[in-house]
Amino acid sequence: MTCAFGESMGGGMMPMTGALGAYPTEREASGTSWQPDSSTHAGLHIMAGDWMFMAHALINGVYDWQGGPRGDETYFVSGMIMGAGRRTFQNGDILNVRAMLSPEPFMGRRGYPLIFANGETADGVTALIDRQHPHDLFMELSSSYSHTFADDVSAFVYFGLPGEPAFGPPAFMHRASIMDSPEAPISHHWLDSTHIVFGVATVGISYADWRIEASQFTGREPDEDRYDIDRPRFDSTSARVSWNPVRTLALQVSWAHLHSPEQLHPLENENRWSASAIYTIPIGADGQWSTTFAWGRTNVSNGLTLDAWVLESAIKPAALWTFYARGERVDEAELELTSANAPPQTVRKASFGLVRDFRVGPHTLVGVGGQYAFNWPSTLLEPTYGGDPHGAMIFLRLKIE
Repeated sequence: MTCAFGESMGGGMMPMTGALGAYPTEREASGTSWQPDSSTHAGLHIMAGDWMFMAHALINGVYDWQGGPRGDETYFVSGMIMGAGRRTFQNGDILNVRAMLSPEPFMGRRGYPLIFANGETADGVTALIDRQHPHDLFMELSSSYSHTFADDVSAFVYFGLPGEPAFGPPAFMHRASIMDSPEAPISHHWLDSTHIVFGVATVGISYADWRIEASQFTGREPDEDRYDIDRPRFDSTSARVSWNPVRTLALQVSWAHLHSPEQLHPLENENRWSASAIYTIPIGADGQWSTTFAWGRTNVSNGLTLDAWVLESAIKPAALWTFYARGERVDEAELELTSANAPPQTVRKASFGLVRDFRVGPHTLVGVGGQYAFNWPSTLLEPTYGGDPHGAMIFLRLKIE
């Protein structure tokens, strides 16, 4: 996410506007998405001539256990390492560059076990089912340029290879309501799987607390080679309207047409819709409470309509403690069924977790956390999943901010 920079004025620091417009920088999240102005950012900040640089890292070492006949257990590493550079020109225009890397390719192409998760492939032939695929090594390599026309009117262009088009809420690892969880949501492919597409170009206009933007991007998901840069195609389109009516609330509605997103179903296209609300309030001197409610719909060209709902919330009563929870309801068409040609099945999941951080340096924290998940398959899926399998994760994390 874009982190808060400051510039000196009269011996002090003054808040800066966002890299993509004339609004508080705290509003900016992953890609070109918005979050509430009451959000907080963390990062190391360095001045070098006309440039300001930011660095941030979050690395999780996880033990993962998933129960039931479809479950498994393993150890894996997840997280991100990111950096950004920003230059403000004399006329007020802003150039911003950003890079984000992931350690997840080192877990192997099959990813980690996760009940009800599906999408992408490990070998180009077989779908990953009840496993979460790893992100590519390069999660974002992007640049943007913004121009302010008046105090509350601005425009920008954004390019990423990879990058995030104008669709959905901020990506799950950037949402304050669930970023402390090392587990990807099973609603990922409805809401924010496009956050790592190889080739995206976005233009947008912001007016006060409104933004309208559109993207042309590559619809195909990344292939199973997690270390390369896939060929950009720019064959898909999205549009998003965002509105922050008050400091504590961020709303968005978006649409996307994805051309041939699935490698294993190349003749199928998708239309996706998304709407979300993020509410974030400060608690005391160092605490925060953030909640996200989101809906996503996928219309597949084969006639299927699939919905996903998610409610997630994280409360940080003090700087070093975080409690979080997530509930999801998803219509699935790719899980393994006991009968052929079965209609889409609705599955449900609830996860609860906590993290205790320990500050070991001015910009370094080590955290210990754990979470437990309840999974409820449909009646038709119960023979495959053995009733209501549970899952758990225990993790150790490193944060540099």
